[in-house]
Amino acid sequence: MFKNKILLITGGTGSFGNAVLDRFLDSDIKEIRIFSRDEKKQHDMRVAYNNPKIKFYIGDVRDYRVRSELMM
Repeated sequence: MFKNKILLITGGTGSFGNAVLDRFLDSDIKEIRIFSRDEKKQHDMRVAYNNPKIKFYIGDVRDYRVRSELMM
């Protein structure tokens, strides 16, 4: 169902975002995009997971310009 798909997790550094990430990390999903405002938490996750499937994006869901770029 999720094979070769891209998953965008908004608020990805929060507790719910981490739970979603853990659920899909071992699936056959192509890429997981973590989107949040917290650079420190993103850095900590990048180091902890060290997985090329996970991509990190800094931004705010209220910023339409950033949101539209992520959806491409």
